[in-house]
Amino acid sequence: MDTVSTTRAEQWCSQTDQVVAEFSATLCHVDAAELETAITPMLQRIGEAVAVNRATLVEYGSDGDVLNTWTWGDPIAMGSEAGDGDETPWLWEHLRPERDSLVLERIPADVPVHALTPTVLEYLRRTPLRSAVILPARIASTLVCALSLETIRDSHVWPAPVVDRLRLLVALVGGTLHRLRQDALLRESRADLKRLSARYEREQEPGDEVAAVPEFEGIIGEATSLREALVRVQEVAPTSTSVLLLGETGTGKELFARAIHAHGPRRSHQLVVVNCAALPPTLIESELFGHARGAFTGAVATRQGRFELAHHGTLFLDEIGDLPLDLQAKLLRVLQEGAFERVGSSATQKVDVRIIAATHRDLAKAVADGSFRDDLFYRLSVFPIQLPPLRQRREDIPALVWHIIHKRQRSVHRWIKRVPEDVMATLTRHDWPGNVRELENVIERSLIHSTGDTLRLLDDPIAHADTVHVPHTEDASLSAVERTHIEEVLRACRGRINGPGNAAERLGLHPNTLRFRMKKLGIVRDPSRTGGVHIAGA
Repeated sequence: MDTVSTTRAEQWCSQTDQVVAEFSATLCHVDAAELETAITPMLQRIGEAVAVNRATLVEYGSDGDVLNTWTWGDPIAMGSEAGDGDETPWLWEHLRPERDSLVLERIPADVPVHALTPTVLEYLRRTPLRSAVILPARIASTLVCALSLETIRDSHVWPAPVVDRLRLLVALVGGTLHRLRQDALLRESRADLKRLSARYEREQEPGDEVAAVPEFEGIIGEATSLREALVRVQEVAPTSTSVLLLGETGTGKELFARAIHAHGPRRSHQLVVVNCAALPPTLIESELFGHARGAFTGAVATRQGRFELAHHGTLFLDEIGDLPLDLQAKLLRVLQEGAFERVGSSATQKVDVRIIAATHRDLAKAVADGSFRDDLFYRLSVFPIQLPPLRQRREDIPALVWHIIHKRQRSVHRWIKRVPEDVMATLTRHDWPGNVRELENVIERSLIHSTGDTLRLLDDPIAHADTVHVPHTEDASLSAVERTHIEEVLRACRGRINGPGNAAERLGLHPNTLRFRMKKLGIVRDPSRTGGVHIAGA
């Protein structure tokens, strides 16, 4: 290193030491609100201290996604064709160093060969970027932030002592960002604890029977209509009485069934779930009662049905209103006598099963129409519980939104800290014909769409209410309800049926069963259309 270079390096070290000393004191006490005003001046100071044209700090979430970006540039950088500051993170994303820093004194000559992708080459072709240093800050091997310093048009030499001081500076910033993130989590935990304490105090108030409702896993809300339903759950759960859950599609009937089973006398045995609407009519009897070997083509072995699997436990019959009339008689016999025969067998099987049934249909009307047996209806509806639709408990929507965010964001690699007031107002105003299931789909789509720490709606559920609508009137047909729900799930999954998180898994169906239902309802997958699904003949 010549005398001029040595002198310049000593000057840069001295100036960088001053910046480190100044901002180490500042960053120790800065809060989240002051961070914006503290980082940009720091970037300018460090950029001027080491004679670069642009300085960028990128904050990363725990999943590696970009949370925030701060950029400073001198007149040369701002007036060049180097692109705006929002493009700077490309350098880190495409040239992510394997070690703790990446020094590029001559670009493109120093760029690693493996990193010279078409994207990088195109960027370097249209930008006058000539040198850069990229320094990451990690805490417990997790990337917190990265500092990028760049020169435009002129190359730059980066002496090791200068890089060491810059590494110290970015470590200070990374520690500050990590501290603020932990502080935010701590505040959220304290807020949750405060809410739980307030709820406990309400439940201890004498004479308030509704406030004494216990917590049930997965059931979120404080609305009066919901709490009344939970009181009914609390009353019936300790018994073995049959329960009929009534409510629109997506109101959480399976959650209520699981709550009844978990707090009942049969909780040490299985809860077996059967969706009567999801099974082809030719398979329902075999699924419920099992079959003997040779009972039909493909019956190569004796198979237990759901009633036998639920022996001493609970059988949840979802969408019981869709059960064919001939099977309703056989179900009635099991409820009355605890006995049935497998398909293809004359041997009587005895079972002891608690029945929880659910439907979105008006069974009293179905009895009047002759599509549902009155004796089975009276046997099932010993203890009916009406589940309120989401539009009747709008005050619960904010809590549900945050519950869904916390449940789903890890699987889609997001870290949401804020839901804007206008977004929450939009979600609260919507009628939610698909209820909580529709809300879950909207929030999951929005999580995927939101790349920062703020939730952004991918689409306005109110704007789409006319095109994506689950009818909830008494005369709404089952096929219309089922078709609309399957379409909605398929759209959310881009038409994909198989695989984790895709349509069949979300609907709780075997992929072949879902294909059967789609064919029957006229739903055709078409990847060329938006959402990957359309109705045959539409």
